[in-house]
Amino acid sequence: MRCVIARFPFDLSKSGVVASMKGVKPEIITGESVIIGRRHYPVKQVGEVITRQDRRDFTSREVTRAMASLGFTCRGGHEAAPVRALTPLQTASALLGSPDSSET
Repeated sequence: MRCVIARFPFDLSKSGVVASMKGVKPEIITGESVIIGRRHYPVKQVGEVITRQDRRDFTSREVTRAMASLGFTCRGGHEAAPVRALTPLQTASALLGSPDSSET
């Protein structure tokens, strides 16, 4: 697939991106991310590896658009982690607090 990142055209394929990211250790994710294989990578790291350009030369939106059109799962930086619901027993325990060991 042909896409433009930082005003430069690139011919990218899903298998080519997977091969380029093979052996690359994911950095800490602080914003948008893309799932390649079983790993979550920051979008800017993926863009830097596949284009060999400095991260300041392109936007995360450009790389996210290209990765999504190749079929990769992309996640925005604003998505919050799912909140686990408490059972009624856990809610009551949290409201009452734990028993103090000095009162036994």
